[in-house]
Amino acid sequence: MFSRSVSFVVAGAAGAATLTAASAPSPLYPVYQRLWGFSAFVLTVVFAVYVFALLGALLTVGSLSDRVGRRPVASGALVLLALGMVLFAIAGGTGGLVVARIVQGLAVGAATGTTTAMIMDSAPNSRFGSVVSSAVPSLGIVIGAVLAGALVEFAPLPRQLVFWILGGVYLVLAALVWLIPEGARPKPAARESLWRSLRPSAGLPPAVRPVFFALVPSMAATWALAGLYLSLGSSVLGHVLEVHSHFVVGIVLGVFFAAGAVGTVVSSVSTRWREWLGYGTLALGVLITIAAMLLTTLPIYVAGSAVAGLGFGATFHFAVQALGDAAPDGRRGEVFATMYIVSYIAFSVPALAAGLAAERFGLEPTAVAYGALEVALILIATAAGIIRAHRQFSENEPLTDQGIQSTKLH
Repeated sequence: MFSRSVSFVVAGAAGAATLTAASAPSPLYPVYQRLWGFSAFVLTVVFAVYVFALLGALLTVGSLSDRVGRRPVASGALVLLALGMVLFAIAGGTGGLVVARIVQGLAVGAATGTTTAMIMDSAPNSRFGSVVSSAVPSLGIVIGAVLAGALVEFAPLPRQLVFWILGGVYLVLAALVWLIPEGARPKPAARESLWRSLRPSAGLPPAVRPVFFALVPSMAATWALAGLYLSLGSSVLGHVLEVHSHFVVGIVLGVFFAAGAVGTVVSSVSTRWREWLGYGTLALGVLITIAAMLLTTLPIYVAGSAVAGLGFGATFHFAVQALGDAAPDGRRGEVFATMYIVSYIAFSVPALAAGLAAERFGLEPTAVAYGALEVALILIATAAGIIRAHRQFSENEPLTDQGIQSTKLH
């Protein structure tokens, strides 16, 4: 078995690699559109079926690792993800692409909550665990976007090579996770109760619910923006900003998510201002990218993406740490699975609506309107954060006063 430190590294690698699959097809979408002649709406449908399959997996097997252990669920999901990569490599049309996306979504949905819980279980402390588990989605997406863009532009087999490489990586990781010791070992469950646990459901321990519902607007704000970048981002770069290099598209998409990883680390330094730093930079970055699209200026768009990415990382890190601190050890898989259900609904539904709107109103007006919606979500998240902070202060103030009086009496 691996030591705790090696287990932490392997769990982080598995978490990052899982999300690499989410972005690897993004630089290829314009290629698929030219080859198979589908519209922007069909493109967002291809994007959305992945998310709906992912949600189905989260609802059914998202918390299964709390019952049977982290290793079998993580390993099985990684093997399934390798199969999804094979299906991408051999896809010969829109139908094959949809099937590959469905398999990929099922695998990522099964792995996401499990690998997050595995990272938290093997982390040296909860703070460091929350930093890494918040950063690995962004890091994985960066790797997928940049790797795919580079291989499409410069390597042989431009539509297949990235998927063959990733498929091999997933098989290696599927073997390595078996060497990670289980954290809080689940109690053996009867066959009937185990099958019952696979029925579609989502749940939260009562102690986590107030924290979770207060964070829903921030989850929506962050992941709705990520959905825009990964669904229509390459089309915006190609048609609005006139970027025709697949490698440059991958780099620009990667800037947002790389900045997200940086934002996660930076925000861990100042816990007091993390939430407000996240909301402020997220809103500012979106406004800068809107201006860049209206001015058709790529450098400004890249700068805005970097600023928005910082906000994405800081905001998501705040949510992960708050939920990780509130969740019981034996139910972290369930809590993080539920978090990702909400996140991926925000990730997919607005992007699908944007695909419809782009068909009718055009890509640039749709992207600008999407940015305005994003700013509105950030304002709602900020208001929810202020209300939550006020309630926490009100709840703690009587206890503080009582403690002071008790000290004076003694």
